[in-house]
Amino acid sequence: MEGEKGTVCVTGGTGFIASWLIKRLLEEGYSVHTTVRADPEKIRDISFLTNLPGAAEKLKIFKADLSDPDSFDAAIEGCKGVFHVATPVDFGNNEAEEVVTKRAISGALGILKACLKSKTVERVVYTSSASAVVFSNNEVETMDESFWSDVDFVREKMKHFGNYMISKTLTEKAVLEFAAEHELDLVTLIPSFVVGPFICPKFPGSVRSTLALLLGEQYSHLLNTSMVHVDDVARAHIFLLEYPDAKGRYNCSSDTISLQKMAEILSAKYPEFPIPTADSLADVKGKKLPGLSSNKLLDAGFKFIYGVEDMLDGAIKCCKEKGIKDVKLLLNQFEDELVPFENSD
Repeated sequence: MEGEKGTVCVTGGTGFIASWLIKRLLEEGYSVHTTVRADPEKIRDISFLTNLPGAAEKLKIFKADLSDPDSFDAAIEGCKGVFHVATPVDFGNNEAEEVVTKRAISGALGILKACLKSKTVERVVYTSSASAVVFSNNEVETMDESFWSDVDFVREKMKHFGNYMISKTLTEKAVLEFAAEHELDLVTLIPSFVVGPFICPKFPGSVRSTLALLLGEQYSHLLNTSMVHVDDVARAHIFLLEYPDAKGRYNCSSDTISLQKMAEILSAKYPEFPIPTADSLADVKGKKLPGLSSNKLLDAGFKFIYGVEDMLDGAIKCCKEKGIKDVKLLLNQFEDELVPFENSD
């Protein structure tokens, strides 16, 4: 039975953002089609999706893969909106940049072609990343949607995560160009570090990156951290689907916090962890990333609900709720790399 708000599709349903978005959509009265990669050996547990409230009646799961752009047709058929959240994730640069980027772009364009074929899709919301905005030689404090990451700069300076950053940048440009050419209603949402609780079994890389101080890991990437709660990101996706005047790109970042301030918050709330003192962090070296301005999203009428403490509390409490008394034990269970601005897998 179709939800009262109609049917939408979410690609990459097992990812951090996508799974939370599915949860939110079901709560708000949508029926949801979602895609997951084929699992011939049936070893992947997706009960965290199928057990969501309302899932039995309103969630349908399809097999699809970005490597096969035509595989999304069935999931998109009959949908009024599509959230393209899935993206290739290769933080270890195990594949050539060209391979990762080609898969991301061809998969995304295949999804957009399926939207055109469906004759029912009214709008596409593409999940981009701050990785497509902030990496360049621009020395500014805050960036709006007019800024793009410089691919040549990334190739030279950001080798470890370069494939992901380049693929996100070039894919966002490609979907915007395709949509304009084919008169497809498409907007892009650009989250910063997405933090908070997670229902997926995998420890999200962006959450782990943000908890680096607590985990005793390298934290120079946190000198100036733009952050947003995962539920605010999900709500922003739905807002952009429903907002009639939405056009172009929308940054989605509620707070920017210094490394010292984050240390103060964590030390006060979680004294059981050996957090470095704010004074000891004063000389930490690293690249200070610009903040993201979300004024365009706010001016459209969206409101953020959660602050930094909500994000950190949500992430840490979620770890504990999963039966892990010491968050550091997560490192023995998951192999995600520290990653800036991860959005899905």
